Amino acid sequence: MPKFSARRLAQRSYEAFAAGDRKFFEQHLSEDFTFSSPLDVRLDRAGYFERCWPGAGQGQKFNFLRLIEHDGEVVVTYEMTKPNGKKGRNTEILRIENNKIVSVEVYFGWDVPPDTFDHQKASLKTTS
Repeated sequence: MPKFSARRLAQRSYEAFAAGDRKFFEQHLSEDFTFSSPLDVRLDRAGYFERCWPGAGQGQKFNFLRLIEHDGEVVVTYEMTKPNGKKGRNTEILRIENNKIVSVEVYFGWDVPPDTFDHQKASLKTTS
């Protein structure tokens, strides 16, 4: 199994989810993995596959706005585009140890309308 940086492992997990690559998750979720969101608090590994995995492999596209690695955690903010063109934004915190994802905390964002201002591309202007 290839060794990834925590940041790259986090990013790769979203790519694998979009592709429906369950083998990646079988290899990279720890045995004591937990998943929490406002809808599902502390799902175990089996609960994650039962509750979340049916949404995998739908060709979602992830645009990463933040990938911040600190102290064994990666903070990820992304905009996801669904195959129907609708977009949403979430922030998640992944805890990673020994090339395994130990936990995921999901903080739901919102649907992103097509004409939304993209703060990541805007230049900052100051006045004096």
